Amino acid sequence: MKTILTNKHISIETKKRALQCYIEPVLMYGCEAWTISNQIQNKLEATEMWFLRRMLRIPWTAKKTNERVLNEANKRRSLVRTIRKRQATFLGHVMRRGKLEHLVTTGKFEGKRSRGRQRVKIMDGRATWLGPGKVSHILAAVKDRDLFYNPFFIYNLT
Repeated sequence: MKTILTNKHISIETKKRALQCYIEPVLMYGCEAWTISNQIQNKLEATEMWFLRRMLRIPWTAKKTNERVLNEANKRRSLVRTIRKRQATFLGHVMRRGKLEHLVTTGKFEGKRSRGRQRVKIMDGRATWLGPGKVSHILAAVKDRDLFYNPFFIYNLT
């Protein structure tokens, strides 16, 4: 896709559409199950900016801020927000199903965790970007599909 994204004769709108259709889905494959830390979020945002700089043919030596690059591309950062929406949607599917996936996601199954630093649990990862009080709100809202899939509800999560 490098030849398409860096081609001078293709409009920026077409390049953005190609990025959205062909590259972002590959980048976000399986993102519903990720636990995104601040470090991973920064890397995702840097990747998004790297693509934009390549499309606009802006070298790294040029002293342009990310905000200026976003203004030139007439775009907002959307990769992390899209991942968060997909994670919220997937969480709704898992919680409504109510089987083994529900127990694993909420961490209510019996067993002993291994030694050492523990991995971040899925619900703990969601609580970092939702806020501790909103997780219970989400778990209650999951049962009402119309409320949960309301664009304003998911927009307020991100």
